[in-house]
Amino acid sequence: MNSKFLDYTALVLTIVGAVNWGLIGFFRFNLVTFLFGDMTWLSRIIYALVGISGLYLLSLFGRITSFSDSRL
Repeated sequence: MNSKFLDYTALVLTIVGAVNWGLIGFFRFNLVTFLFGDMTWLSRIIYALVGISGLYLLSLFGRITSFSDSRL
């Protein structure tokens, strides 16, 4: 699988999760619950995918460092 596709997909999911947390913090509005229901199987899958995406993006730090070191 193309790593760039996975990077962008994980980034989009993580941004969606961050926006959802912002909505919860500022307005007490949970977008995932509004769209998919309170802890339905679909909303749990979305929460899980956002969490996995965030963990995956931790690897981005290592790849950015190795990329910048190789350019020197």
